[in-house]
Amino acid sequence: MENRLKHGERSFHTIVNISMMLLALIVLAPFLLLFMSSVSSEQSLIAHGYRFWPGEFSLDAYLYISRNTQTIIRSYGLTVLTTVIGTGLGLTLTATLAYPLSRRDFSHRNVILFLVFFTMLFNGGLVPSYIMWTQFFGIRNTLAALIFPNLLLSAFNVILVKNYYQHSIPEEICEAAEIDGTGAWKTFSLIILPLSKPIFATIGMFYMLAYWNSWVNGLYYISDSKLFSLQVLLNNILQNIQFLVSNSNKAGASANVASIPGVSIRMAIAVLGVLPVMVLFPFFQRYFVKGITMGAVKG
Repeated sequence: MENRLKHGERSFHTIVNISMMLLALIVLAPFLLLFMSSVSSEQSLIAHGYRFWPGEFSLDAYLYISRNTQTIIRSYGLTVLTTVIGTGLGLTLTATLAYPLSRRDFSHRNVILFLVFFTMLFNGGLVPSYIMWTQFFGIRNTLAALIFPNLLLSAFNVILVKNYYQHSIPEEICEAAEIDGTGAWKTFSLIILPLSKPIFATIGMFYMLAYWNSWVNGLYYISDSKLFSLQVLLNNILQNIQFLVSNSNKAGASANVASIPGVSIRMAIAVLGVLPVMVLFPFFQRYFVKGITMGAVKG
């Protein structure tokens, strides 16, 4: 009987492992197709479509992008700087705002919580926001324009962290600290923060992805090409290529314009945008599932 149970358990583990491997392949397949399409020749993509193996290997898309190497490096650096600063500020504001909202003895808790939740349902709109940020705060063509509007603080993240504080950190620990004479700030910094690494890693990933993929702020508030983030720069390159390719059939169009890799360069641009996130995500993965589950399900 015991051998039969062990055999059944081994069979179950085998089936589970095979299933997880198949799921992993399904998840990785789009990224593999994306990369292979970026190293395929333009003629091969037009003739045969997207394939998991290049019909004709070509680095024309990356060579075309590399003509703007200095500009791309500057945009990469600016995007990294914006992501680091924005993620740090966002985490700080989210953690400090969520803590008093998680305490039942905070007198204005319900009012502030309602105001936070209200912003998830309604906003002032694009035009009033643009007027406020440009005329009253004067952030146009500054680094602040890439950090503050729309991205710095998320009501959803605040509620997620608040729920984590309430349901994952025993209230008795905070009460014991207060009995020992520890103030609110010391309780938060010495007890709450060390116990909140999973949710901070999760929220940090949310903020990092939002800043890294953001191009709307650059589109609305930045006109100085030296302040173009990576996503804005790549989007401009793509638009320029589409314009040149669409007009390549006109009389007088040069052979160089007609040979621009219009299809494969889209894939190459997507690879450049997603690669850093794919490299960093495994380091946050162990915290990600735990943080999002404990912060949301128990809410």
